[in-house]
Amino acid sequence: MSKKLQNTLLSRRRVLTAAAGLSAAAILPRSSLADWKPTENVRLVVPAAAGGSTDVMGRLLAAHLQTAWGQSAVVENRSGGGGTIGTAEVVRAKPDGHTILVGNPGPNAIAYSIFKNLTYKPDQLQPVTNMIRIPNIVSAHPKTGIKSVAELIAYLKANPDKLSYASSGVGQSPHLTGAWFLQLTGLKMTHIPFRGAGPALQAALAGDIQILFDNLYPSLPQVQNGTLNGLCVTTTERSELAPNLPTMRESAPELANFDVSSWFSVFLPKGVSPEVLNALNLQVKAMLERDDVKKQIAAMGARADYGTPQQFAAFVDAETKKFAAIIQKEGLQMDVQ
Repeated sequence: MSKKLQNTLLSRRRVLTAAAGLSAAAILPRSSLADWKPTENVRLVVPAAAGGSTDVMGRLLAAHLQTAWGQSAVVENRSGGGGTIGTAEVVRAKPDGHTILVGNPGPNAIAYSIFKNLTYKPDQLQPVTNMIRIPNIVSAHPKTGIKSVAELIAYLKANPDKLSYASSGVGQSPHLTGAWFLQLTGLKMTHIPFRGAGPALQAALAGDIQILFDNLYPSLPQVQNGTLNGLCVTTTERSELAPNLPTMRESAPELANFDVSSWFSVFLPKGVSPEVLNALNLQVKAMLERDDVKKQIAAMGARADYGTPQQFAAFVDAETKKFAAIIQKEGLQMDVQ
């Protein structure tokens, strides 16, 4: 492993670690954001394992709320079922503001179409706001000679069914990113799903799989040190950590509307009062405006994405419909495990 890569990965680990230990003395806005405050301990349910981006944002928010509200705010990791187990727990919680869901596209947009036996519906959650968006990234093994999306399209047209692409699992955001790319271009690649991003990346680095669709991390360091060829990011804007890497929509006319990101957000159980909803929404806004949080978000390759509950509800609805169309065309159906 190169020294540059070691330093990059070390910086990434420091970001993850720092999120859990934000100082309770962090500076907060002096003016009152809302009249409502919790009267008991606050639970932030993270429907994913510790250490990932959902967990990082949950711990950032917990530390901020504990200082702002003067009440204990504790992260509870409830992984499993693609995030649906923890989400279902929040759906069943009392809508009094003391149970908060830290969401992401899996359980809050993709799950509604891909799981046949899902135990909750979109209208059982109250969208509060998004927090951040992180692009996905597409890369190729250097032995392919492919260095851009345009070159990938040209190769696939000339060599149908010759390439395979890896993702972190069936129905995950990177898989659906690849599926949508192929649907829009009318091309074919064999999808090889792995159990997580790590094994998928290792297969791509070994050349066992030619193309990799992944979250920005862990692939970006491999692109930066040249062990993988970066083709594009999948958001509407380029990443500040890789400004020379074009967006997918820059690459071909049929991809002009391409926009896929991993987003990390806040929900409450349906039925909360406007006072609770407003208070939490404004506290997220205050957190995202803090300089220390801005630095940690930038180090993750993310962009802050605050909005009103109405704006976020419209965004989630659009994301749900987008993924539903991709899933339906792919013919994907699964059971919650």
